[in-house]
Amino acid sequence: MSFQDPISDCLNRIRNGLMRGKDSVIVPYSKIKHDLVNVLIEEGYLNSCEKIDNGGKDEISVNLKYFNGKPAIKDLKRISRPGLRKYSGTKDLSNVKAGLGIYVLSTNQGLMTDRAAKSKNVGGEILVEVF
Repeated sequence: MSFQDPISDCLNRIRNGLMRGKDSVIVPYSKIKHDLVNVLIEEGYLNSCEKIDNGGKDEISVNLKYFNGKPAIKDLKRISRPGLRKYSGTKDLSNVKAGLGIYVLSTNQGLMTDRAAKSKNVGGEILVEVF
């Protein structure tokens, strides 16, 4: 099966799993999706992830996080997409929901949050907005 935007597919699987109250979801493996999930784990939005081999096709098992029975992620948006890329420099990055959320950026130093990008003084492609 061919996907036009595999990152959006990953975000949709996580979003749908949270709405249904699932403990975990399975996402097809790629390095960028694995790095994206790891950034969300470091920021406290997800519990953990594990790369699993499913008969020659690698997958990521993502353990979702809830707080008092409600999902830890309220809003998960894809910003830059294949048809319309969004890039930002360090000075152009604004706060997400008055600093309560994060942007995940793809930089020349790997995937990182907007706060980490500002502290390292690097810009990049804004992949995801998380709140």
